[in-house]
Amino acid sequence: MWNCNKVSHIKYQHDYIYQIVFDDGLEGLVDFAEYLTRGPIFDALNDVALFRSARIEGGTIAWPNGADVAPETLYHKLESLIFI
Repeated sequence: MWNCNKVSHIKYQHDYIYQIVFDDGLEGLVDFAEYLTRGPIFDALNDVALFRSARIEGGTIAWPNGADVAPETLYHKLESLIFI
């Protein structure tokens, strides 16, 4: 369950995939390809150089053009990858 956790580390992997690590230790790979068709701000991320320039801002992954993904969305994506 997401408790206002923040992204503490990101590392570009390949294509449109980043390794995301949260401050509570939850981590995994997130494929951002699904976001590339969600409007002009994300469309710009089709430029791989821009996509690779992500940084941590406001506790989540963000790009210089203003695109970002809510940390709770990322957290839930990673939680869904955990098999009990």
